[in-house]
Amino acid sequence: MTLSRLRQARYAILGFGCNQAFLFAMLYLGSYNESSQHGFLIDRADLLCVLLVMAATFAFMTCERPRRHLMAAAEGLARCYALPLVGALYLIVALHSLVPGIPWLALAAVEGLAAGVPLALLLCRWGRVLGETSIDQSVPEVFIGSALGAAVCFFVVAIPVEGAYILLYVLPVGSAWALRALGEPDGRDAESAAADDPTEEAAKLSGRIIAGTVVYGLATGAVEALATSADGGAASSLSVTFVLFVLYCAAALQLYGGRPLSVGVRAVLPTGPDQEVGPLGGAYRLAILLMVGGFVAVPLLESVGVSGVAVVLAGYLGVFSVLVSLFLIMGRIGGGDAARSFARGFAALFAGEITGVLVGGVLGALPGAFDVSAALVALAGVAVLYTYLFLFTDRDMAALSVVIAQSDRFEEACDLIARTAKLSKREAEILPLALRGRTAERIAGEFFISKNTVDTHLRRIYAKCGVHTRQELIDLGERTEAEL
Repeated sequence: MTLSRLRQARYAILGFGCNQAFLFAMLYLGSYNESSQHGFLIDRADLLCVLLVMAATFAFMTCERPRRHLMAAAEGLARCYALPLVGALYLIVALHSLVPGIPWLALAAVEGLAAGVPLALLLCRWGRVLGETSIDQSVPEVFIGSALGAAVCFFVVAIPVEGAYILLYVLPVGSAWALRALGEPDGRDAESAAADDPTEEAAKLSGRIIAGTVVYGLATGAVEALATSADGGAASSLSVTFVLFVLYCAAALQLYGGRPLSVGVRAVLPTGPDQEVGPLGGAYRLAILLMVGGFVAVPLLESVGVSGVAVVLAGYLGVFSVLVSLFLIMGRIGGGDAARSFARGFAALFAGEITGVLVGGVLGALPGAFDVSAALVALAGVAVLYTYLFLFTDRDMAALSVVIAQSDRFEEACDLIARTAKLSKREAEILPLALRGRTAERIAGEFFISKNTVDTHLRRIYAKCGVHTRQELIDLGERTEAEL
């Protein structure tokens, strides 16, 4: 089933929005700790359990063999509308209500395991689905879906009923429903796609993105260590976070113009000759500004009864949305499966966040008159600024635009050659690999066909394109790119 561009965008926004709202709920809403006992690890046990399980799952997903089995599990989860996940979560809630003697820490650990693995699988499944569409369409979908998820969380937090957040546990059904509606990704096998070798520039930029991701996770985790879930104003602080994040997404989407999902709207490339970066670069700047503004204003906001951590967290969610977009781009410029780039990126992000929470907690527990909290906030703010100014900068974002433009021209050249020469579907799939200089043996391994079959396809491609050798075919591809 082939969906129209508009219907695909609707399914993607609604489904990804459900997934984001559920992710926010698992990370920041609710706790099984109802006792009077509080402390660093006690108040953050729910967050750490989910982060640890998700980080471990993403780490496994970076390896080819486990990824194949885990992605099969993700597809099975989508086929059954994620009902096992929803049922497990509500079963845990029921046990907590009916059997109050169960240790809350055990419930938090079980919930982290029951939700963390499926949530990581669904995120990687969304990476694969969004990675099949153009970057210019998928990036605005990420921002609109994330804003929708935050808005849902805000309204649930605003409900004056204790435990209302469990309403969000049903949202994986919406995520899985949208994944089923969008169908299986088209194109060649995703596992074989992951075998493509990125260019040196693409590999360098991907490495800088991952390095920046780790630092952003560290900085955010350190600040989250200062927040106390037992604080009576926790709900109001999260309301501020979600409202600011929705406003951030609205401002970021303005950078795309009045209709961010319209055909021809650029998501990454500069929209004018006088601009260095495109809309995504502007959204990156805006997120860093909000995050750093939160760091700077923490003492001031705390003095008037507003949690400065709420502002920092809103900025972090903005950076989170930019990073999701960058993970999609990593998959595109690397010529591989976006599920793999999602796994790499989120493993780095959550590992950094876990480390930041633990380091911040240890430092905050040190005895002495020195104000560790203020120093921690300052160091986290400096780390974010360092990352933006020196690690993954506007210059890197501009370089990323160039790499994406080159990748898009190569894909356009392949499409043009395939249409002009009237290549079959399999021949059109083999053409990009042939233009990249892949050997017949490697192409055969990636498509799970024999070398003789590949040789037959190549001979037909040569005949239809009017060339006689692989080098002549590569020359044709380079000429077509130059003309584009």
